[in-house]
Amino acid sequence: MSDDLTHRLLPYAGVEEYLGGAVPFLRAGVEAGDRVLAVCGQGRELLLRDALGPAAADVEFTEAAGWYAHPSRTLADCLGDACAAARQGTRLRLLGEPVWATRPPLEVVEWQRAEAVLNIAFRGTGAAIMCPYAAALPASVVAAGRKTHPETVRGARTLPNPGFVSPWTYCAQCDEEPLPAPPEDAETLTIERPDLYWLRAWVAECASNTPLPEEDRQRLLVAVTEVVTNALRHGEPPIVLRMWTDASQDAAALVCEVTDTGRWAPDTGYGLVPPEPDGGAPGDGTAAGGRFGLWAVRLLCSIVQIRTGEAGTAVRLRLALPAGVTTDMNTA
Repeated sequence: MSDDLTHRLLPYAGVEEYLGGAVPFLRAGVEAGDRVLAVCGQGRELLLRDALGPAAADVEFTEAAGWYAHPSRTLADCLGDACAAARQGTRLRLLGEPVWATRPPLEVVEWQRAEAVLNIAFRGTGAAIMCPYAAALPASVVAAGRKTHPETVRGARTLPNPGFVSPWTYCAQCDEEPLPAPPEDAETLTIERPDLYWLRAWVAECASNTPLPEEDRQRLLVAVTEVVTNALRHGEPPIVLRMWTDASQDAAALVCEVTDTGRWAPDTGYGLVPPEPDGGAPGDGTAAGGRFGLWAVRLLCSIVQIRTGEAGTAVRLRLALPAGVTTDMNTA
């Protein structure tokens, strides 16, 4: 088995083009004894089963909506599967279609970022990944797919993708747009000493005035503690914590932002690369002293946005609020 990762884009405009790329990809995996996984909806599953015939019995079909629940968690789970297959002398062969393409804009960006980071995280696993992108998807999603996949499948041919860019370059492009300013009425706390007990009490009180579920409140406390600790150790004062609720996106969220006047080094990953499944440090060096740092924060929150530059650094955490409820922290 080769240790080389393949990550290919399959653009298609109809069923024939979809099956023309997906079926040979899956069949080759079955014949090679790979662990073959197809992530798709029920309609696509029926098409693939019919086209594969008896070989379909050796393909694991997984419902797409559940698989694509959270970018960082899915990336970590998939990496674990790829590493487990490699240890057994085989490879993970994955067909996964971007059902996330019509979700809220901030979530779409994070899935696109995961597509880029995959090219770093899966190096050496030998995984074979094919991502069918329908021509009916938004043009911006298709364009991003050409930047995050090194190769494109055209019928029986596999061609280098001229639009592909370095994963770190792509991630930097995702972060070019400045974050919207916090609202004037955001709850604000200037952190002058490393008193994490009172910090957590303050965050818990603010969160209690929102409809955020208790389980997510606990996740928020852990995530905020990690980010503030990082700012205290490596940032520059003043360190300011702000919290507010935001309904400006398609999905309402509780937002927690930590800012300081320090600047992070470029191309360090900012916790985007998952740790090795055996507990090793992430490939971007964000773990220290047994802590997974910003990677753990990304697992705990719905969305993590980071901006760093001459004006300092902002780490903004978003946790989705239940649909159909008020988002006013003062009236919830």
